[in-house]
Amino acid sequence: MTHDNSVLEHDEDAAHLASLGYSYDTTFKREMSFWGNVSLGFTYLSPIAGIYSMFAISLGQAGPPMAWALVIALVGQFFVALIFGEVVSNYPVAGGVYPWSRRLWGRKWAWMNGWIYVVALVGTIAAVSYGAAPFVASVIGAELSAGGTVLVALGTLVIATILNFSGTRVLSLAATVGLIAEMIGAVVISVYLLLFHRKHDFSIFFDNQGIGNDAPGGYLGAFAAAALIGMFAYYGFEANGDVAEEIKDPSRRVPRAMRMTLYIGGFAANLLVFSLVLAVPNFQAVASGESVDPIGSLLHEAFGPIFPVVMFVIVVAFLSCITSLQAAASRLIYSMGRDGFLPASQFLAKFNERRHVPHNALLMAALFPAAVVLFSLLLENALTAMVGFGTVGIYMGFQMVVLAALRARIMGWKPAGKFTLGKWAYPVNIIALAWGVAAVVNILWPRPTGGGWTEDYLLIMTTVGVIAVGWIYMLASKAYQRGDAPAADASGPIKTVA
Repeated sequence: MTHDNSVLEHDEDAAHLASLGYSYDTTFKREMSFWGNVSLGFTYLSPIAGIYSMFAISLGQAGPPMAWALVIALVGQFFVALIFGEVVSNYPVAGGVYPWSRRLWGRKWAWMNGWIYVVALVGTIAAVSYGAAPFVASVIGAELSAGGTVLVALGTLVIATILNFSGTRVLSLAATVGLIAEMIGAVVISVYLLLFHRKHDFSIFFDNQGIGNDAPGGYLGAFAAAALIGMFAYYGFEANGDVAEEIKDPSRRVPRAMRMTLYIGGFAANLLVFSLVLAVPNFQAVASGESVDPIGSLLHEAFGPIFPVVMFVIVVAFLSCITSLQAAASRLIYSMGRDGFLPASQFLAKFNERRHVPHNALLMAALFPAAVVLFSLLLENALTAMVGFGTVGIYMGFQMVVLAALRARIMGWKPAGKFTLGKWAYPVNIIALAWGVAAVVNILWPRPTGGGWTEDYLLIMTTVGVIAVGWIYMLASKAYQRGDAPAADASGPIKTVA
């Protein structure tokens, strides 16, 4: 009976994919379980990597109340996840934001979203690889030079690439191991700190300790800057949809996996950040820069002899995050290549028939981040710019889908997947768009860095540059006209290329 159900499920998935214009005969295997899909999104979201990267900065900017930014961002991103769930249920195609944008709006919109998102993912993969290096150093008890940091970052990329080349089943297993490691790391560390190393009572979350009062815009300005920790912590659930062709019954399971990713990720991230704040002995030392690594200091004090074990769990979390990010990037590159949208599309659309992975797209998802990491030795601002764009580019990619969904609804789109929002569609879509626009503005807002106006406006200049390069290339190359995959057909008949 189980076999019969599996066959029927496969036939239904293949038929749905065929109705969207793609053959299932020579591509992915649907070997990813529901929990493997949740794990992929969770490890991409990676509460440990996100919070550990931003904690000291955010706490130093706004004091203990900065923890509430995690709650605010979780609520906002949940509305976005509901929209994504409805869209992927209708279009369970590999590549995520690019094919969704293509069907909801059209070819030019899809090209730009795909371009922005690929660049953002390259920057994010480079950033997480680079950020893993200090934790690897803590495990082996070494201090890394700039060159050593780059070598460790490249090593993490190699490991992630090997895992991804091993196929969907191994990717699913690696993501699941990462989820378990992160949950153990987040929950065990949090509970231990709350029970044995709490330095303050809970009223501290309503007392900024005078930190941030003198910031531009007063405390509200300081909190807005610190809120980037929440925005950095809660993306990754779109990765559940990037591998929609690798999970059975994706129209039903992927939307549920997106919500589950946020439930588990939100629990782990909030538990971790609130417990860390309560364990920091001196907030003023963090704000002044005297304590540059408050997490490392308090974990070393709390865990003593088993500190390297704690660091090892964190390294596993970083590796899982890189692997999931790379998987998402490769599926996006492959999807655009399959549709003929990229230079060397035929090369990028090649498929390893034995492993059932897009091997050339995976190679690009390793080589480009590696190049960014190497450039950091020559031009430090290049890495800073790419890391910054990683976050804003992903949020822009999200909102291009959310806006496209709202536009398609107005034009008559009636979602026909197994997950729909029904009468709540318009209010959820509008709230998701308002939240996302506010988040993008907050991320891009120029803030004094002490490095002059070029550093203050670096992210804005990088964003404008990425968009301009993509737009000019699109128009000059007519890339958006290539291929015959359906476009702009959400609210009516398929439209011809403009």
